[in-house]
Amino acid sequence: MQSWVERGEKVRMNTYSSFPIVMEKGKGVYIWDVKGNKYLDFGAGIAVNALGYGNDTYIETVSNQLRRLCHCSNLYWNQPSIEVAEYLVKNTCFQRVFFCNSGAEAVEGALKLGRKYGKKMKGNHSCRIISMQQSFHGRTLGAITVTGQEKYQKAFTPLLPGVDYVPFNDFAALKKAISEETCAILLEPIQGEGGIWPAKKEYLQAVRKLCTENHILLIVDEVQTGIGRTGNLFAYECYDIEPDILATAKGLGGGIPIGAILAKEEVASCFMPGDHASTFGGNPLSCSAAKVVLQKLLEEGLLEEVKKNSKYLQQGLLYLQEKYNFIKEIRGIGLMKGLEFHIPIAEIIKECIDQGLLLVGAGSHVIRFVPPLVISKKEIEEGIQILDQVLQRIHKNTIK
Repeated sequence: MQSWVERGEKVRMNTYSSFPIVMEKGKGVYIWDVKGNKYLDFGAGIAVNALGYGNDTYIETVSNQLRRLCHCSNLYWNQPSIEVAEYLVKNTCFQRVFFCNSGAEAVEGALKLGRKYGKKMKGNHSCRIISMQQSFHGRTLGAITVTGQEKYQKAFTPLLPGVDYVPFNDFAALKKAISEETCAILLEPIQGEGGIWPAKKEYLQAVRKLCTENHILLIVDEVQTGIGRTGNLFAYECYDIEPDILATAKGLGGGIPIGAILAKEEVASCFMPGDHASTFGGNPLSCSAAKVVLQKLLEEGLLEEVKKNSKYLQQGLLYLQEKYNFIKEIRGIGLMKGLEFHIPIAEIIKECIDQGLLLVGAGSHVIRFVPPLVISKKEIEEGIQILDQVLQRIHKNTIK
């Protein structure tokens, strides 16, 4: 009899290097596979499962919405989408929201909005977008074009025209790259796939000033950094700036697909009926899920818990860094941390899985820590202990 993995390998496209584990259920910050093995999840579906697994309010709200109305066309309004848009507008610097289904879609829409605004304000020549080297913005053709990593692009050339790349956190290079044709600058406040590299505060503030002075839009990709991950609703708040456009997704739906573009009124007003659309964007089911996530963050104190528990995570990582000389650096903000090693991390992640801890990489030498936002001090300590035990074995093998 074939296993689930064997059956999957026969029928699904080979686009993921998946571990031979079939997940079945979850509760809190733990998840179980079909064989009954239990795992502490420090990856949260790559920063998606903000409320962990099996949250009673989340399940009840989404189930009730499913019984009432799962989907309706955007030819009509629905209450959950209005409520979520109101939450986002009330708690950010933006005035308008567009809903879609994923981070890549949000980035694609942001690029379209940026180009249309540029042409409206400065003429048809204003269509170039500056992106950052080592960035990651998604897998659609437009999103990989603005992704500053050739390994994601080379098989899909020719890419979209009109994109320039500069080093991240290098203001001089960015300033040199702008021209009359530049309509927008796109960046992640913390580069995720690129290795958990936070923007320097003075850099991001200088970028904001540069954009204002040159009538260039600042687009921030907060697909991974948004929705409480840094201890703020969005990471731009950590830098005391206001972007013109923001793309978000991942944690917004707590596991149910939803993405969003947030924009200032002046910019958003460029979009007219027919300019952009999404069949499933803003459907009642996904928005009912997003409403619960935002309520937990903004009204029930979850943001403060993230700030508090991120300190425990930082302390645990510092303990490991001091103990093992093959750990190079700790980076990140809130519950988005990166632990860089002098050695490849593949074996470390595999051994942690064997010991019941799920971790996610960010490149070949960085382990990314993006656990559910509801994780507790006790669970953080449990995860650090498992990782410590694995690193002890690797350290012993290294010095032999």
